[in-house]
Formats: sequence, C-alpha cells, structure tokens
Amino acid sequence: MTTKAADLRALRIDRGDDAPARPRRRPWRWVAAGLLVALAGWLAMRAFGPRVAEVQVAPAVAHRGGEAVRGAVLAGTGYVVTGEKYIAIGVRVAGRIERYYADEGQSVKAGDALVAIDDRDYRARLDRAEAALATARANLVLHASELGRAERLHRGGIIATQELEQKQNLVAVDRARIGELEAEAALARVELDYTVLRAPRDGVILAKLKEVGEIAVPGGFSGSGDLIRMANLDDMRAEVDVNESDLTRVRLGQGAEVIPDAYPDARYPATVVKLYPQVNRQKGTLKVEVRVARPDDRLLPDMSVRVNFLAEATPTAGGVVVLAPRAALRRDEGGAYVWLLEGGRVRRRAVMVGAELGERVQIADGLVGAESLVVGDAAELVEGAEVKRAAASAGAP
Repeated sequence: MTTKAADLRALRIDRGDDAPARPRRRPWRWVAAGLLVALAGWLAMRAFGPRVAEVQVAPAVAHRGGEAVRGAVLAGTGYVVTGEKYIAIGVRVAGRIERYYADEGQSVKAGDALVAIDDRDYRARLDRAEAALATARANLVLHASELGRAERLHRGGIIATQELEQKQNLVAVDRARIGELEAEAALARVELDYTVLRAPRDGVILAKLKEVGEIAVPGGFSGSGDLIRMANLDDMRAEVDVNESDLTRVRLGQGAEVIPDAYPDARYPATVVKLYPQVNRQKGTLKVEVRVARPDDRLLPDMSVRVNFLAEATPTAGGVVVLAPRAALRRDEGGAYVWLLEGGRVRRRAVMVGAELGERVQIADGLVGAESLVVGDAAELVEGAEVKRAAASAGAP
C-alpha cells in the first residue's frame, strides 16, 4: 500500500506556489438567464395566451330641432323622360316638305305652325270639288223650277203622272249629288289643312326628323312619316326599373331624389308618381316613374340619372332622431341590440329600431346619440370583454 501511494504522488503535477487560483462564477450571469426565461414566457403568453380583440367603432348621432332626417332606402339607374313621353308629329297626307316654322330647342304653343307641305295638289282638289258643288246646286235650282211647273200642269191634267215623277226624281238626284259633293269638298278642305302641321300642345321641339325637300308619306315602318319630335319639358320625370324583391321599399307619393350622371353634384327632389301595372317577366323588374319637382335647363330628355328612393325618420316625443350605422345593429332571439364601447370594454345594449335610412338606422329607444358603437364583425364579443379600438376608427368619439 505504501509503495502504491508513493507512486501516485509521483504522478501528481507540481504547479508550484504561484499557480493562479480558479475564478469564481459571477452572479450577473444568473440574472441575465432569469431575464431571458421571463422574456420567453412573456412572448409565449403573447403568442398563445388570450388576446385583446380589435374593433371598429362608429358613433351614434342625435338630430334635434325638428329637422327632417332622410336616407336612401333604394337606388337605381334610369333615364329622364317627360310626363307624356315624346310627341311625334307626322304627316296625314303625302307631299314634299316646303319649310319648317320651328327649330330644335324652340318653345311652341298649342296650335303653332311647325311644318308646311306643298299644298298645290290639295288646293286644286278643293277647287274642283267646290266647282262641282256649284254646278250641282245650279242644276238643283233648274230642276226644282221645272218640278214646280210640272206639278201645276199635272193638277190641270195636262201632263201625265209619269212625267211628274221624272221631274221629282231629277230634283232628288240633284240633292243627293249636292250632299256627295259637299262631303268631297269638306274632305279636300281637311286634306289642305293637313299640309300644315301644328303643335298639339305647348312644348319644346326636340328634333326635326326630315329635311326640306324630302317627300313625306303618312304611316310607314318605325314612324317613317314623322317630321317633328317634341315634348313638354314642364313635366320632367325619371324612369327606373326596380327589382321585384325591392318593391316593398317603393310606394306612391314616396320622396326621392334624381342625380344626373352629367352633374353628380346636382340633387333634384322628386316624388314617386307612377308604378306600372305589369312586371317585366324576363328582367324581373317593375318600371317606376318619379316626377322632378323643380327641373331646370340642365335636365334634358334621355339623360342618364341615378334615382334614390328616400325614407324619413319620425322624431320621438322629444323631437330627437337618433341614428346609428346599419353595421352596428345586430339581432338574435332576444331582438335587436348593439355593442357599446365604454372604458375599453364592450357592453350589450338592447335597442328599438325605427326607420331604415340606407346605411343608417333610426334607433327609437335605447340610445341617446353620444355612444360609440362597435361595427363590423363582432361574433367573438361577450359582455364586459376587453377590447381596443382599431386604428381605422381612432378618430371616432
């Protein structure tokens, strides 16, 4: 044993007295390690722990002072028309166009001359009819005189009854001929009058459809005999097709506004005046007309327009109308409700809904008009849940 111990000591390395001592571990390393562990835990909680929901917020607004509050419940596109549509004025007799008395854009009164047709043929016909009528009347005077003499001779037994009857027949034929010629003269007079086309009512000339010198004939295909198109611009309307599914939002007398595509900043107040009695089966739409209350020179026939059908909110007993965004309104078995944002948490509030005004909804009861409402998707919200306002709605009250 002694020999083995001596051998082991011989194997020991002699470091000497000046060998440096082994350094001690420093405590700040443990602090850093702890901080790293804490940071990792915090990141894990952020990644996998419960998150605070972000919500979009919009305000409820109160309107006071009895002001009318309206909103669009339905919109559609259509065209400007006139109350009696367009009046196409065509010839009743054939002839060459001699002149126009009115030009496009000119206002005319009922009875004003618009177009003249070459009337020489029709004047000649009238002259011939009147001449024939004068001849027949002269013959009647002669034959009536002869009949009178024949009657006196017949009473004296000088002539036979047969001769008297012949004189009576001549007078009857003359009278019938006069009636026939009077009718021909009247027809010739009417045809001559037709050579001048006159305005059937007050209005504005929209278009001249043929040129001076062309031959105009009555009838034809697609109104080929029409020479003038006019309209009454005092009664301006807009015509729009409404889907069958939206007919519950439209009624006679309902307010509307007409916005021309050419003047998007213009708003013309209007009223629904006609619901056509038949639905278009192919398109599934019904034609609706609205009358423009105060048309001006900018509103022209056939102009493209947008028509907004309006609804008006009914003020509460205090004369206040509270409006909320439609996107804030929610419904379940318990009825309508909204989510309020109060102090960073959401609160459920039951509400009573009034008129629907497009993107806004009247709240008849439940809000006073100064609340911040959660809009958009809120399926995961629960009463009292902590939320934060999304950046897009940071400016909302």
